[in-house]
Amino acid sequence: MTDRLFFLESEGGKMGSESLFHILPVPYEKTVSYGTGTSRGPEAIIEASQQLEAFDGISVPLEEGIFTHADIDCSGKDTDILADIEQRVAEILAKGKIPVTLGGEHTVSYAPIIAHKKHFGQIGIIHFDAHADLRDMMEDNKFAHGCVMRRVHEQGIPIIQIGTRGFSTEERNYRRTHSDIIFYDAPQIYRENIFSIQFPTDFPDDIYISIDVDGFDPSVFPHTGTPVPGGLFWYDFFRFIDSIPAAKRIRGFDVVELAPVINSVVSDYAAAQLVYNMMGIIARRG
Repeated sequence: MTDRLFFLESEGGKMGSESLFHILPVPYEKTVSYGTGTSRGPEAIIEASQQLEAFDGISVPLEEGIFTHADIDCSGKDTDILADIEQRVAEILAKGKIPVTLGGEHTVSYAPIIAHKKHFGQIGIIHFDAHADLRDMMEDNKFAHGCVMRRVHEQGIPIIQIGTRGFSTEERNYRRTHSDIIFYDAPQIYRENIFSIQFPTDFPDDIYISIDVDGFDPSVFPHTGTPVPGGLFWYDFFRFIDSIPAAKRIRGFDVVELAPVINSVVSDYAAAQLVYNMMGIIARRG
């Protein structure tokens, strides 16, 4: 493999002003509640990307240009870090580019989603995750990783959750009382063979996709903070993505909660391939 897939401007290839995809690494890890290591996720994905083939099986997303920004400084207060992420994503969107945020824990998704809402006026979220992330608070923190979609929904943003299978009674009740949160829980998906998304007529045409890798089955992504059994398999995930109508525009996405380990790169490589395949889908959709 001679092409560097996720590269810095100084390392060659198209410059940032020419590249369609802009990678924003966010090594944020402050509220994880079980396994640790998500702060190393962005670096691991970028490193693994160097081993990918430029041809994704259908097209060559690299030809659209992939520019990697410097890491977000995650040493300060959570609200300050989120404000910085939001500003950086807003700048990418203002240039007509596709932001790709790499976490870090799922908390980081709040900022790019808000940036998209402000830029496009409205945005709809497709959320792949083992967990609903609809808790009001965890350990006295409203911006903990298990609260991110609650904070998003409170901003009037509709959400479609796919692959969920581990959530609290509080989250179950919250979903039941908010009809603009649609969910395809993993047991229902495999019991009823549902692999396409049915969009409400009022769901926004501009879409942001948030992918927690624990939405996949642990056989696909074993290295994540909470690997819940019974998740999505690789091709089933892409069946859901392929079901998004052409009229819907994927404006950005994130991949979060990868927790690399020293003695295995299987999840790192899978995450890099996931990011690259998503780029290919977006590029082909125009």
